[in-house]
Parts: sequence; C-alpha cells; structure tokens
Amino acid sequence: MARVGILGAGSWGTALSMMLFQNGHDVTVWSIDNNEVEMLQKEREHKTKLPGVKLAEEMIFTNNLEEGMKDKDFLVLAVPSIFTRSTAKSMKPYIKPGQIVVNVAKGIEEDTLMTLSEQIEEELPEADVAVLSGPSHAEEVGRRLPTTCVVGAKSRETAIYLQDAFKNDFFRVYISPDILGIEIGGALKNVIALAAGIADGLGYGDNTKAALITRGIAEITRLGVKMGGKAESFSGLTGIGDLIVTCASMHSRNRRAGILIGQGKTMKEAMDEVQMVVEGVYSAKAGLALAKKYNESMPIIEQINQVLFEDKNPADAVRELMHRDGRLENSELLW
Repeated sequence: MARVGILGAGSWGTALSMMLFQNGHDVTVWSIDNNEVEMLQKEREHKTKLPGVKLAEEMIFTNNLEEGMKDKDFLVLAVPSIFTRSTAKSMKPYIKPGQIVVNVAKGIEEDTLMTLSEQIEEELPEADVAVLSGPSHAEEVGRRLPTTCVVGAKSRETAIYLQDAFKNDFFRVYISPDILGIEIGGALKNVIALAAGIADGLGYGDNTKAALITRGIAEITRLGVKMGGKAESFSGLTGIGDLIVTCASMHSRNRRAGILIGQGKTMKEAMDEVQMVVEGVYSAKAGLALAKKYNESMPIIEQINQVLFEDKNPADAVRELMHRDGRLENSELLW
C-alpha cells in the first residue's frame, strides 16, 4: 500500500483517486476550490465533473496543500495544464527530495513552449517527475471499463513502481522511457480533436474524420521526432491511440467544443458551453510556434489556429487543406 496525494479534483483526478483507493492505497485529494472540497466531503461524489461515481468514506478531501502532500509516497498532479506551473510553485515548500510527481494533464506552455513535465522540473528540481497518459476518458475509468495507459519515467525503477501502483483488472499500464514523445502526443492530439469536432459540426462524415486522424498523427509525429521524441510513441497508445479516442468520443471536451465551432459558435462561446477546460485551445498556439521553431509543416494545426484566433470560416479552412499541392503520402516511400 502506498500513501498517495492527488492534487486536483476535476474529473480525471477524481477518477484516479477512486481507482487508486480501490487498488488498496491510502488516498488524499487536494483541491484549491473550497466549494469543491465541501461537496466531495459531504456528497462523496463529484456532482458536476464525474456524476455517478461514488467516493469511499475513507478518502480524505482537503483544501490544505501541505496536508495533501505530507508523508506521501507519490503525488499525482491532475490540475488543468494552464495551472501546472503555478501549482508546482505552490508545492515547493512541501516537496521531498526524490519524491515522485506523476503528471496526468496534457498540454504545452504557450510562452515557453515547455512540456508540463519540463515546467514541473523547473519549479521542483528535487522531484522525480513522471507522466501517465493514453486513451483514458475519466468517465469510463470511473465506471471501471477496460482502459490502457502508459507511464513515462526517467528510470525503469520509477516506471515499474508506478505501473504496479496503478494497474488492476480494468486499468492496464505499460511503461516507456520516452517522456517527451508521450507528452507531445498527448498535447497536440487535443488540437487535432478540435479539428475533428469542427468537421462533425460542419456535417462532414467518417471519411473526413479518418483523414484528420491519419494526417494529424503524421504532423504530430514529424514534429515530435524532430524535438527528440521516438516515432514508436506516436504509433502507440499515447499517440494514435489517444488521438483516436479524443477525435471519436463525445466524452472529449475538445471534440465537443469543435462541434460547436463548426456549427457557428465562437471559440469563447464553445468553451463556455462545454464548461470545462478545453486543452486544445491552449495547445494550438504552442503547437504552431513549435512547428515554426523546428521548421516543420503542420497544415492542420495552422488552419485550426486561424479558425480559433483569426475568425476564419471553418469550411474555408477545410477547402484550403483539400487544395494543397499534391505530394507523397510518406516521404520515405519512393519509386
């Protein structure tokens, strides 16, 4: 049994907290939102983010960050990506040397173009930072539906420790040393999922979505490999696997926001209606900036930025993608 601190009580943090408790661990959940903590303490259920998933009486919910971190064997950082750095800063007084911090959010910092684990390491250099990622909607994990994820860590020892802590009858965990590849895939798939949602909102079909998924992972892979990630990660669970589920499922807030944009709503109207953090909106600019930095062509992500931030008509963006110059599907395949 491990003593685990879950920092962040959104849908994913809540689902993981209950799963880890059911795995036999001692679980404390921290949230910065006092009203959220009071609801969880009283109702033993996250009524808005994860309704229907009952939380054990033995689980502790607190708004005191020190209590959430004290004497914990490992910490799970489950706040939205835009709050990763600020939360890591707040954790600084309570972190122990070598303490494992598992980031489970997905995103890239717009100003610095740093991944989330890089931000955490910058703020908490004494921590052993790992990541957990893959096709894993909280709503399905909360219902104990079969799910597979990947733990990325710097050492095999840490990866195996976390693999053992998280795995159970319905949650299978693989391990990988490619933290960068895992994080780039997880962040940029949200941008492609926005595009898939927009296509749905425009009334396009399965052919369109298959094209977006396939060409989207091609864009992500080219960039990720140039940055130092491994191609194998992008063909695995944290690449194509996560992209498929985020583009296809109505659990996906990115797809739902995209559908609304395709139907004519503005980015802000779509985000307000979804009522959850739409990570792809925050990763879109960072993805485009990384494409420019590494001199990589990413036409889908370029068009999504124009739709989101330049009020481009989504149908016009699709037409531009369709009328790009002809080219090889794969530059490695030659006559």
